Amino acid sequence: MNIKYTNWNYKGIGKAERKRLSEILRNTTATVTALEASNTLQMSRQRAAKLLAMYAKKGWLSRIKQGVYIPVPIESETSDIVPEDEFVIAEKLFSPCYISGWSAAEYWGMTDQIFRSIIVMTQQQQKNYQPVIKGTEYLLHLTKPERFFGLRNIWRNNIKVLVSDPTRTIVDIIQNPSLCGGIRSTLDILQNYFFSKEKSIQLCIEYMQQLNNGAVYKRFGYLIEKYFATEQDLLNECKKRLTAGNAKLDSDLTCNKLVTKWRLLVPENWK
Repeated sequence: MNIKYTNWNYKGIGKAERKRLSEILRNTTATVTALEASNTLQMSRQRAAKLLAMYAKKGWLSRIKQGVYIPVPIESETSDIVPEDEFVIAEKLFSPCYISGWSAAEYWGMTDQIFRSIIVMTQQQQKNYQPVIKGTEYLLHLTKPERFFGLRNIWRNNIKVLVSDPTRTIVDIIQNPSLCGGIRSTLDILQNYFFSKEKSIQLCIEYMQQLNNGAVYKRFGYLIEKYFATEQDLLNECKKRLTAGNAKLDSDLTCNKLVTKWRLLVPENWK
């Protein structure tokens, strides 16, 4: 990265600091951490952390999380900038992780709704599962390594990011409708999926079996029978794997009417 020093908002740094900053930015992608700077400059991590803090104070870097910075574009009039790609920031901060829910549905063109938050499934335990980073909210959901299936690698600004594929996105939002704003949005996305070239009944069955969640079969079976009755193979799979006990169609809604056939509690207007 070529560093230019023409913007009046930037405070001056010496020749040695300019050289160090250039070297750091050439050897990092999207974000900069003290560890990366330490490895690049062959100095202690503590010294590297102080150096990055100095660059941030003078407007050359912008802090997005404790110990994590992003470069400030030379044309920017402020150091309080929005990261170029929220998916990349998620990958950098919460990996191992993947993008899911409405964020994945948007990426695959399965919804026209605009969502401001980014849904991230992560293996990292967090103190804050709803961090706001430079004005973007990330909704984090803790998941297990064995749940990392049905994913695709995509490239954003030369960074590889994992996103749930269209079918896995469907299974995820059936398991947890809040990942796409509730059961109504889930139904809309499901309809778009069934009319898309990405539709794969076999993958739906495989992913549900791998997830092994009884509520998914109940919700999926109910919705298919009610709205997509021609999908008989999927319907039969849900019937075959129906488990004991009752589940709710949407945990965030008042569901007080039981659909006995599916052992599913639904809102009164749905029954």
